Formats: sequence, C-alpha cells, structure tokens
Amino acid sequence: MPHYARLGQVPHKRHTQFRRPDGALYSEEVIGAEGFSGISSIAYHLHPPTVIERVEPPIPHAIAYTDLDFLQHRHIKGFEVESSGDWLGSRRYIMGNEDVRLALSEPTEPMDHFYRNAVADEVVYVHDGAGVLESPFGKVPFSQGDYVHIPRTITHRWQFDAGVAQRLLVIESFSEVRFPKRYQNGFGQLLEHSPFCERDLRTPNELVTIDEEGEFEVRIYKNGFYHRLFYRYHPFDYVGWDGYMYPYALSINDFEPITGRIHQPPPVHQTFEARNFVICSFVPRLFDYHPDSIPAPYNHSNIDSDEVLYYAEGDFMSRRGISRGSFTLHPGGIAHGPHPGTVEASIGKARTEELAVMVDTFRPLHLTETAVRNEDAGYIYSWQPEKYDTPLRSNGL
Repeated sequence: MPHYARLGQVPHKRHTQFRRPDGALYSEEVIGAEGFSGISSIAYHLHPPTVIERVEPPIPHAIAYTDLDFLQHRHIKGFEVESSGDWLGSRRYIMGNEDVRLALSEPTEPMDHFYRNAVADEVVYVHDGAGVLESPFGKVPFSQGDYVHIPRTITHRWQFDAGVAQRLLVIESFSEVRFPKRYQNGFGQLLEHSPFCERDLRTPNELVTIDEEGEFEVRIYKNGFYHRLFYRYHPFDYVGWDGYMYPYALSINDFEPITGRIHQPPPVHQTFEARNFVICSFVPRLFDYHPDSIPAPYNHSNIDSDEVLYYAEGDFMSRRGISRGSFTLHPGGIAHGPHPGTVEASIGKARTEELAVMVDTFRPLHLTETAVRNEDAGYIYSWQPEKYDTPLRSNGL
C-alpha cells in the first residue's frame, strides 16, 4: 500500500476505550494481511461488525477455462465480448492462472448488495466511464484512465454515473498488489526516480457514517462461491480509521514515462507488482533520441513469462490489426516482436500516443471459453510479410 492515512475520529492509542456520545464503546476492528505481520488498518464502528441476521445459499462461481493450451500468439477482440448486468454479473473472464485472473465488465445495472473479495486484491482499470467507489473507508471518485485498487476483504460498492457507458478491465490478484520495491526507499516512500509519487494517489475522502439497522446483503467471494451474508447493521458505519490498507485510485495519465537514448525494456513501464506477475502502463511518451535509434521494440523471446497487452487508446506503433479494447497474448517459449513494416515506419518518429495496460505473468495463462469465442484465429500468422501489400500508415487504434 502507498502510505499511512487517517480519516474521521480515532482514539489517541490503539485498543483503548473509545466511547460514543451516549457512553457506549465504539467497536474496534483490525483489518490486516499476513496474520498480524502485514499492512493493516484499524476501523471504529458504531456497531459490532459481526452481527449476522441470516445466511442464504451461496452462488457457485466457476471460471470456464478451455483446454486450448497449445503454444501460439493470440489476439482476443475484447470489444466484441458482450457484457451486461451488475458489477459482478457483468464480468466476463478472458484468461487466468493460479496467481491472477483478467476479466472485462460493462455494468448496466446498479448493485443491490455489497461485495467483498476475500481471496483477491482487485485492480480495476477504468477504460470508459466514471463514478464513485463507496466503502466504509470513504468515497473514491474515479474516471476514465484510473486504476482503482481494492485490497482483498474490503467491503465496497461501485456507483456508476448514470447515462455514461462503463467499460472496465478487472485484474484479480491472489496476493497483495504493491508498488515495485525499486521505486521505494527503506521506509516505503516513493523515490525521486519513481514514475509516480504519493501526490498522485487519491485516497478515500468524505467519510459517510451510516447508522442503519435492517438486513444488508454482503456477497463474499471465497472457495469458488459468492457467499450471501445478511448483516444487521449497515457496513458503512465507520466513525474513523487509520492505517495502510484502504482503497485508492491512481490515474494512468499520472504515470511519468521513463525514456532513454535507445529503446527501453518493458520493466520501465511497471506500475504494480504481485506474486508471480506485474502490471505495466504504456503511456504517451517521447521516443528514443539516439541518432540511429529504432523506436519499435526488438524481437524477443519470453523465457519465463506470458505477456498480455490490453490496448486502450492511441496508435500502438508495433502492431497492425489491433483495435481499442483488444488483448494480445504472447506466451513464453515463442518469439514475438513488431509486425512487418512497423520497424522501418518507427524510425524518425518523435513520440507515441499509445495507451495500454500490460500484465506479465510468470506462470502460463489459460484462456476461457469467452476468449476463444472472440479470438482472431489468424493472429499467429500476422507476421507473414506477404500479408501486407501497402506501407504502414495507421493501425486504426
């Protein structure tokens, strides 16, 4: 997590008496990772967070992976993936493994419940749309281009702006999502060479304390089910909290690109890290400035990783036939690189206007049935030079 934050009222010392105006004690809750050794926050509720009125049968939630694991490059036409429903029901999973899952979501209905992912941090890239992430920690407004990070086990609800189409890339991490260690000093502060800093992070604001009694459904994802628990008290009853675990937003537009005289490798684009995968941001930037530089990336073989790119905006200069919302998957074990004509076309260009999210995994990814239904089956052959009879002008992003 980024840094210490505090909102609302908290007592001077942890685990001491903190009383309501009527003399009753507020209910303290420690929310933490790795037992009591990881990051945590301490929250103070109007009511105990443990009072459950009833439990409904859980809803099964299984991901339908295919057995198409033979080695080849793939292009998934993401904007052809149909999606509807509320925040959970609209998720269409594209690929995943034991460490991470990627899904697309186009919510068309409001949430009539609250959600808590008990096993995965969620990093949501807002491709289109705007709204407010609500949680007991406060409100986090979001808009196009934002990454919204919700640590696992935090109860929340997405409120989307009416009349605005929403399109979201959901990255579920089965481990804590952090900033790269090389960007931080020994105290966790982001260093001068980091491509973003604490000022870019938008932490919760406008703490709204709701004192309501009734039946409030919280759907908790764990062990392949959405568990349906109905709590007596509204989950947004914090009067205050402090610590290091909370939701926040970071705009991809606040990522400051690292450039050089010759082509820089993908790690300079890294934004987040987790167990066995990283998330990178490709943003508009100046190209290399060596007089003989080749701005297009070199051919390379991924030995230890599968490389996924989600194309958001602009003109991705090393690719042809890619559209807004496309996924490409370049698995480890087979070389990939620029499409024919793109290397020469890149020479002499001053900058790029591309915007993309990359996920590099260190274990193989598996495609879902949804991905296969929306795949460009000819992508593996798209490096054949005879397929291109005209010089490269634009790839149509």
